[in-house]
Amino acid sequence: MAIVQLLISGISLGCIYALIALGFVLIYKATETVNFAQGELMMLGAFGGLVMMTIFGWSFWLAAPLAVVLMFFMGIGLERAVIRPILGQPQFTVVMLTIGVGYTARGLISMIPEIGTETHTLPVPYAGQVLNVGGAVISLEQVAVIGMTAVLCLVLYLMFRYTKLGIAMQAASQNQLAAYYMGIPVRRINGLVWGLSAAVAAIAGLLLAPVTFVHANMGFIGLKAFPAAVVGGFGSLPGAIVGGLVIGLVEAFAGFYLPEGFKDIAAYVVVLIMLVVKPNGLFGGAMRKKV
Repeated sequence: MAIVQLLISGISLGCIYALIALGFVLIYKATETVNFAQGELMMLGAFGGLVMMTIFGWSFWLAAPLAVVLMFFMGIGLERAVIRPILGQPQFTVVMLTIGVGYTARGLISMIPEIGTETHTLPVPYAGQVLNVGGAVISLEQVAVIGMTAVLCLVLYLMFRYTKLGIAMQAASQNQLAAYYMGIPVRRINGLVWGLSAAVAAIAGLLLAPVTFVHANMGFIGLKAFPAAVVGGFGSLPGAIVGGLVIGLVEAFAGFYLPEGFKDIAAYVVVLIMLVVKPNGLFGGAMRKKV
């Protein structure tokens, strides 16, 4: 039964990585920009849900969706106020800016008395409950992570496949100039992509918080989600999901079977192997540019 529990644990952790990696990939496909503040957006979403539940006294079923909606608009505002003015600058500039945004968000949260300086538990209604499946004890927190990730992936697939907005996002990600000439509002689409990415990160934070805790440094998990995006292929949404699951499973089994400490570097070992064997990732295609 240890194998089953390791599989469930690795898949649930991999789902968190996958959701954060989805944010990386969404923004990269739309703007060819890597948002290294994605982990901090996840942290802000978790804190948003925590404040609504513990200070305002709202139920989880009200606070969680509202936190996701607020993070959606925060993502749009971040793109418009911070990212849009420097588009066209060297990629290094954008990367450093997103790193600065992440540190700023973490610092601002840490400055809030009794909230940012403490470690908190998110009081979800299914906390502490378990399922006994064939002798394997599975927590409902892990089931919620896996189930919600599957639902979200289905919603995103349907949106990109069947809605005008999703098709417009795909067109803008393929060629922004051509999309602009076809009448697609590329700037507005980019803002919506940042909003969608922030909303997905907030969902990841709300799902992760019951499994671990809510604290100012929880955004560092984004450093594990970045390898997931690389393993899956940085331009592939399905690749982000598969990459997250791969990293999660590798970490779970490495932490159980390998010496202590190897779990922390397992994700980066996988990335190094992938870059040697298949540099474009599992689902990535060769990138060619005419010069």
